[in-house]
Parts: sequence; C-alpha cells; structure tokens
Amino acid sequence: MTEATKILPIASVENNCILSANGDITLAYEIHLPEIFTLAEREYDAFHQAWIKAIKLLPEHTVLHKQDWFVKRTVRESSGKTFLSTSSDRFYSGRPYMAHNCYLFLTKKPDDRKPSNSAFCNILRKSIVPKQTVDSVLLRNFEDIAGQFTRVLEDSDFVGLRRLVDDELAGTANKAGIIERYCFLLGEGEESHLCDTHIGERMTIGNKHCEMYTLSDVEELPSMCGSRINYDRYSTDRTKFSIGFASTLGLLLDCDHLYNQYLFIGDSQKTIKELERKRLRLNSLSAYSRENSVSRDAVNDYLNDAVANQYLPVRAHFNVMVWDEDSEKLKDVRNRVSANMAKMDAVAKVESVGAPQIYWAGMAGNQADFPENDTFITFAEQATCFFNLESNYRSDSSGIRLSERLYGRPVSADLFDKPMKQGTITNRNLFVCGGSGGGKSMLMNHFLRTLYEDGAHCVVIDVGGSYKGLCDLLDGYYFIYTEDNPIKFNPFYLSDGEVLDTEKKESLKTLLFSLWKKSDETYTRSEYVALSNALTAYYQKLDKYPNIFPSFNTFYEFLKDDYSTVLKSSGVNTRDFDFENFLYVLNPYYEGGEFDYLLNAKENLDLLNERFIVFELDNIKSHEILFPVVTIIIMQMFISKMRKLKGRKVLAIDEAWIAIAKAGMAEFIKYLYKTIRKFNGIPALITQEVDDLISSPVIKETVVNLSDTKVFLDMRKFMNKFDSLQATLGLSEKTKTMMLSLNRANDPTKNYRELLIDQGGQSIKVYRNELSTEEYFAYTTELTEKLKVQEYADRYGSMERGIAHLAKELRMQKQNQ
Repeated sequence: MTEATKILPIASVENNCILSANGDITLAYEIHLPEIFTLAEREYDAFHQAWIKAIKLLPEHTVLHKQDWFVKRTVRESSGKTFLSTSSDRFYSGRPYMAHNCYLFLTKKPDDRKPSNSAFCNILRKSIVPKQTVDSVLLRNFEDIAGQFTRVLEDSDFVGLRRLVDDELAGTANKAGIIERYCFLLGEGEESHLCDTHIGERMTIGNKHCEMYTLSDVEELPSMCGSRINYDRYSTDRTKFSIGFASTLGLLLDCDHLYNQYLFIGDSQKTIKELERKRLRLNSLSAYSRENSVSRDAVNDYLNDAVANQYLPVRAHFNVMVWDEDSEKLKDVRNRVSANMAKMDAVAKVESVGAPQIYWAGMAGNQADFPENDTFITFAEQATCFFNLESNYRSDSSGIRLSERLYGRPVSADLFDKPMKQGTITNRNLFVCGGSGGGKSMLMNHFLRTLYEDGAHCVVIDVGGSYKGLCDLLDGYYFIYTEDNPIKFNPFYLSDGEVLDTEKKESLKTLLFSLWKKSDETYTRSEYVALSNALTAYYQKLDKYPNIFPSFNTFYEFLKDDYSTVLKSSGVNTRDFDFENFLYVLNPYYEGGEFDYLLNAKENLDLLNERFIVFELDNIKSHEILFPVVTIIIMQMFISKMRKLKGRKVLAIDEAWIAIAKAGMAEFIKYLYKTIRKFNGIPALITQEVDDLISSPVIKETVVNLSDTKVFLDMRKFMNKFDSLQATLGLSEKTKTMMLSLNRANDPTKNYRELLIDQGGQSIKVYRNELSTEEYFAYTTELTEKLKVQEYADRYGSMERGIAHLAKELRMQKQNQ
C-alpha cells in the first residue's frame, strides 16, 4: 500500500493558485450555470458560442477542465413561524434531490513539458521537482488571460464565475477543500475524514464503490452533436422543448456522479502539420486497405474544416464517474448511464485499466498529467457541445415557496423585490391566467398567504368563494351577501388614530353622490360645498358627543335634525342644493329602509387596519343598487390603505369580470395599475376566460400590457385559440414552448400543478405548486372538502385545530392502506 502523500502531485497552494510538482499552474473557479429547463434554442446556441469565444483566448499548452458534481441530498426541515409554514417544512423534509456544484480549472503547463500517458502517469511514479521555479511574470500573464476568459463568459449573461481561494482549494482544519473532496468523493459540506483508496478490478474510495464511463474514442461518440437536443417529455407536436446536449449526463442522471469535461489546447499549427503527414501516409497506403482510404478522407475533411471555418483543433476527453456504497446498485446505475449516453447517440465504455490514471488526473491541479492516449482530436466547436450547461434552480432569500420542476425540491421565488432591484421588471403588477381546474385559486391562496405572513395588507375581490378557508384561518374580514346575513359596511367609522382628513372626506362625498345621483348625472359646485360642510359639521358633533355611534343612520339623523336648520339660516335654496330630494333618495339606506343594513355595520369596522379582507360579490354582481355601492366602498377603502399605510398592499381580483366591466371599476383598475407601484402595492388579476382577454380593451390595454409579472397555469384547453392568445399577450416563442410543456410529465406519485412565471420576458421559469395537506385544506375550493374542513373547525374550536386534526387523520389513513 502506498501513502497518498508520497505520490500527491500537488506541490503547494498559494496566492489562490495550485502549483503541481511538475510546475503546472492551476486557477480554479466555481461556476453558476443557468437553471435547468429555462433556456431556449437560441440561448443554447449563444451560450455555446460564448464558450468557444472564451476558449480561443486561452494560450497554447493550456488544459481546461470542467468538473460537475452531482450528489444526492435530502431536504432538511426548518422551523416555520406559522401553522402553514411549519406544515410545509414538515411536508418537504427528507425529500431527495440532486445537489450540483460546478468547478472550472484552467491549467497552464510548462512549454517543454512532455505529455503524459497511461503508462507514465504520476500516480505510478514519484513526482519530479521542476528544474526551474515558476516565473512570476508568467503567472501574471496567465491570470490576465484567465481574467479575459472569465469576462467573456460573464458578459454572455449566462454564467457567473468566482475564483476559489486558498482555503477552498486546500481546505482548513474544519472544512475540506476541493482537492480533499475529490480524493475522498465528499459532497459539499460533508465532514472531512481519511479513508483508503483501493485500485483493483473496481476502484473503491472508503466505502464507496466506483465505476467510470468514458468518451475517449471517436468510435464511441455520436455522429452529430450540437448545443442542444429535444426533450421529448416536454415537447408537443407544435413545439420542441430544448435541453443541453449533455444534460442527460448532468441533473437528468439520477445517481451520485462526477461529469468531467477536458479540453487540451496545444500548438494548433503543429497539430495541423502532424495531421497533414498522417493524411499523406494514409493516402500512400489507401490502395492496400479500404480502411486506410476511409481514414484518409476523414483526416482530409478535418483539415478542410480547420482551414475553411477557422476551427480550433483541440484534444478532448469526457467521463462520468459514479459511486454507491452498495456495489449491487451499480448494476442499475450502469444501465442508467448507458441509457442516458444513448440519448446522445453515444456509447458508454466502462473504463477499467485506465480508470486510476484518469481519476488521478481529475484532481484539482493535476489536470496536466491526464494520459494523452485517452483523448481524441476534435475541434473546440464540437467539444464544447459535450459541456454540461445547466444547474439546479436557485432559491431566493425570501418569497413564495414553490418547488423546482425536476426533483420537487422547495425553493423560494421572490417575484417582486429582487426583480425590481435587478431591473427585470419595472412594476409589481401581477396577471394570472389558466384553464378551469388548473390550480389558479390554490396558487393565489398560496401567494396571498405568503404575502400576508410577510406583513402585507391583502384585499381580495372574489366571485367564487375561493378564499373563505384562508380568511377564516387568518381571522380576517369576510364580506358576503346572503338573505340571512346581508353584506354590511360602515364607511363613517373612524378607527383609533384616524381623523377626518381630506382623503376620508372626499371618499365619503364620492359615496354619497353615487347614492344620490345616477352614473350619467353630474353634481354642481354648490352641492359639493353643501355635502362637504355637512360632513365637517357631523364629525364636529361626534367629537362633542362621543356617545353617538358613527354610521349612516346617525349621519342621516344629523342631516334632518341639525343640518336642515343650518341650510335654512344660510338661505340655501332648492336650486343650489335640493336637500329634500337628497334625503328622499338616501332614505332606503336609513333605518327601516330597504338597504338599511348596508352602511350601518357595527362589526368588522376597522377596514383600514385589518390586514386580510375578502369581498365575495357573486350574489350581488347583477344588483343595480348594491353592486355599485360595494364597488365604491372597496375602491375607496383600498386607496385609503394604499396612501395611508406603510408596507405592502395587495389587491387581488379573482374572476370578477362584471366588476371590471363596470365603467367606474374599469377606470379604477386603470388608475390602480398605473399608480400603485409608487405605494409599494401589488394589483393581481386572475382569470380563466381567454375570450375576455382577447375582447376586453380594459384587460388587454391595462392589465396585460402593464403587468410585468405574468403567471400561466395549464393552457392546453386553449390550444385551438393559442395563436390569438399569444398575440394578445405578446408571448415569445420561448414562453409558448414552456407554457405548452406544463403538466405534460408530472410525477404520478405526487399531487401538484405546474405554473409558468414570465417576468418582463427576461426571466421565464416553470415551477411546481405542491402543497402540504394542511395548506391544501386551507385553500381548497371543492365544496365537499370545504364542508369537511368547516365541520372539523366547528368540532375542534378553530380553523387551525380543525385542519390539523383532519390532515393528521388523512395521513394515518394513507399509512394504514
């Protein structure tokens, strides 16, 4: 047995560089790649070209080694702050997913360094100390070129690179560095420990049994390659969904593995001359063998491409190293690797004899010792097609909890603050669209609950009863009209600390004029002054007599008993203000009138400070009297919240199309979508009626055009109308392709709906909305389930305890099945 320290090829780690015993200099970077399933065909081509452009900057005798780590992990349970967030943490705890880290190593070999091969590798011999030390000028020049290389990649806007420092390379007393992690196959964050590496018929590193599959010979390679391939699971007859050409060896390969990608940049002119000599030899031997003739033509084609297209000749090698603690499971892993390589039209070769040398050369800083006999000659343009171009979804520090598309790992998606700071969006306006049963109401419940828990004031206008459960759980105000309990407000009530300011007075005057006059009637200046004086005098009386409860009843009585005297003494005639007509028209809202309940509520009074309010308008949406009044109260209440309160305010309008169709509400929506941004507000409109999108100018010109954040759920029901829908919404081909991929390949063992979030046409991602059992029951819109939840809430004394018991019983039933 040989001690690793005796053959370790690393001489030192200093100045954020790795120096090998042979004088090779290696710079290491961590790369943040684009998130998987988020790039379109053109973006893959642009990313591919960025790699080629960057590689052509590298000097001769440089090794580019891209190393992707894919290690299985499980979601850890965190401590939620609320009932529903705790249930979500518990729901996701223990869920497996594939963690990914990507590293890039740029190694500059000494110009006179002889190439290594499998028989003469530094794992088989002692390291040779170079005769001369590293030139500092050479190091600075290489770092400058590496800086240009990284800038070209970063300027493409597809990746971010970060230079690894000494502690990340060599490690510390408490944390393994990238060198140690590779030697012992430690995932990020795993504790460092020593173990034996056994090289025999199969490599073992500690208790990990390893196998290596290589692409090191042209006969194993696909006949064609490109920057991307079609992903059939998400494609349709009308759209082709793209993934990276080598994605099947990345996150789509479900096992612990490393994917190593090597490019060896040598003297291109020398390579061309060697190939010219080889072509001449093959030409002279072509009469003796058809194989020689075919090989001659292949070399000739290569040389022609190099000259005609200015391609860069390189040597390349790609390998996948897999491991498992159970050696029997490697049989299944072998089948997976073979199947995934076959999707690239490549042949998986199990490396046995040369595996130790290839493994040893994969160590950070030792790339220059890679055996040349395990590489093949190609062009950089073709070799970069085999790069893994994608990574996992990244989670924001805050936002709504969704889950990524591949493994269902929970991630936070910040849809408003971070995109605004980055310039991805210029407003927080939200538009949500999806077919019936696609999960719109579930998603909006989830959105609103998240925003509420973050401190926002949420106001919902609904016509389907979709938010009753959440409103009860959050102990909010729920306004609904029934014969037994008609809808009630009290706009005259002032909450603690509230005063009759100009905005409140204008709000009340607008309400009174709408009750008095028809929508096509105008008021005069004298009428405006009369009502303004009346309101001022009424609230002065309330200050003087605090036992009087503010309401429309007491205001009406004040008008009859007190203000009528004021008008007479002031000599106001009927032409200037028809006081008797005013009282007559408003009499139905006074005690004993037909609508005496509407403006005289004695409960749910503090609308300004209540943080969750739902208006269910389904029963009054066609009522000529109630609906306009309720609409005005909602508008004035939200404007008051928007202007007076600090923090975030949300107005969600779910399927309230009749409300939008009303002229007053339409103007309010236009005003809201144009000004709410200044007050840290979010207007959200939710619909399933595609025809309304196409036909309504208010929706098309205001809501759609002014909403930088658009959320789409399953749209397959509108396939026949999709062209007009695409034109109306201004959707790109990329958005269309991703939208039509929703819910096409869902995991049958999990209950979720997919959604697409398009932010300014710049950030387009698909997520899962997968809820815990408790969240599901809080949001459910199914009548039988809502009744069941209410039954348990009544039985156990609160909505929270009822949902908790119901969810517990359901889990126990599933366990017993």
